[in-house]
This record gives sequence, structure tokens and C-alpha cells, in this order.
Amino acid sequence: MTRFGVAFFPTDYSIQPVELARALEERGLDSLYVTEHTHIPTSRKTPWPAGGELPQDYWHTHDPFVALAAAAAVTERLRLGTGICLVVERDPIQLAKEVASLDMISDGRVVLGVGAGWNREEMENHGVRYDKRWAIVREKVLAMKAIWSQDEPEFHGEFVDFDPIWCWPKPVQPGGPKVMIGAQSRWTWERVVEYGDGWMPIGAMGDCAEGMNDLRAACAEAGRDFDALEKPIFGPPAKPDAAKRLIEVGFTELAFALPSVPSEKALPLLDRFAELATSLR
Repeated sequence: MTRFGVAFFPTDYSIQPVELARALEERGLDSLYVTEHTHIPTSRKTPWPAGGELPQDYWHTHDPFVALAAAAAVTERLRLGTGICLVVERDPIQLAKEVASLDMISDGRVVLGVGAGWNREEMENHGVRYDKRWAIVREKVLAMKAIWSQDEPEFHGEFVDFDPIWCWPKPVQPGGPKVMIGAQSRWTWERVVEYGDGWMPIGAMGDCAEGMNDLRAACAEAGRDFDALEKPIFGPPAKPDAAKRLIEVGFTELAFALPSVPSEKALPLLDRFAELATSLR
């Protein structure tokens, strides 16, 4: 059955995560996906991929795992996702523990959308080379999966290197939360089938239906089970015909874009999303 939720920049001026999470669960919606940017360099040299001026939401967001932990504490069934976590800017051992802790606290409700990001200066502030960003994502994801699934994991790569360690808690979900690759380039499909558990594109960026065909082909070539992969989509059109088409081509979860607005503006939008979800179930 298709899931329905929201994709959201949790800012200091929007509805806060606790109220939002409660409202989502009360309305029968399934998931909350939050974004991540540690900061935005004021230079603004790297253009925003969507074009135009970068919205201030990007530099006003809460830490995603703090926001999701707050949401976990006041809900029982809501899926808690990142859309996306910029793993290139995080230490993989520390991130593995953070994700595993949230998965345990929430009783196995975490979904980890990951990506490399687009802002060159932001990455450089974290000591990350832009041209190596996806190679770094790969190693950090593989290292985290080892930490989640092994009692004495070790990892030896170009960017991540550690001898056997002890690191608990382990996630409630066996092997760790599902890792969704958040990208839409021609290299995405090989990344999904090599080290991902699903694909999570942005609804407003490119032809996601065509991308689904490319993913099917990559799965067939690599021997991966296409149907076993999760396929959430971030910010699809909240319109019946468009949503139906996305479900028909294989998307398993629609996370409608909720703007960073106060409660009095956010709650009516949630009512609209819940009504649409009911009509599509």
C-alpha cells in the first residue's frame, strides 16, 4: 500500500516538529521527512539548482535528528525520515550511532535518505572535496551498514578507515534503517543497486517516471529485486492525477511538500494532504 506524508524544512519560524508530528499522526498520514543543511555560506557562489534566489529555509533548519527525535517522542507509528541527510558532512561512526539511537527510541521507524548535496562552499567548510562527494557518500554508507550489522565492525577505504570497534546501540531494524539514495543523475541507478535500499528523487526535478524505468533496468542488470526497493518521492505535486501517475509507475510513498509556515497556515495544508491521501488509498 502506498504511504503518504510530508517533506519539510523544520525552521525556527515554522510549525515546530512536535506539533507537526502529532498533527500528521492524528490525520492518518504516514511519514515526516526533514531536510538538512548545517549552514549556508554567505558567498552564494554555488547557484541553487532550482534557479533564482535561495530561500532562507535552507539556513534556518533545525538539525534533522534533533527534530526527528522530538517527533518520535510524541508519536507511535509515524515514519521518521531524512530527505536528505548530507552524509558527506558527517562523521560516519557518530552518524551511525545517532541513527541507531533514533531507530531504537522510535522502535524501528527511521528511514535514511542520503545524498551528496549541491553547495560546493558548504562542503568545503566541512573539509569535503566536491569532486569526491559521491565516493565519500558510498564509503560512509557502507561503513554505517557495517556498524549497524556487526558486533566488531571494521572498514578500510580511501575516505573512511577504522580498525574493529564496539559501537552500540544497534538499530531495531535488522541491518539498520533503509537507505534511500536521493539523486537524479545518470549515475544514480548504479549507486542505488550497489549500496542503497531505495531511490528518493525530488518531484520537481526532472522526469521521475522515466527515472523509474532506468532503475528497473539497472536492477535487472545487477540482479537486484526492483520490487524490494522502496521508492519514496520528495515533494511531488499534491494533485490527484499527478499523484495517481506516480503511484502507477512504481512510487511507494508520496511526501508532499509542506512549506515552512506557522501552525495556522500549516494545519489546513495537512488537512488537504490527508484528504488527498484518503482518496488515493
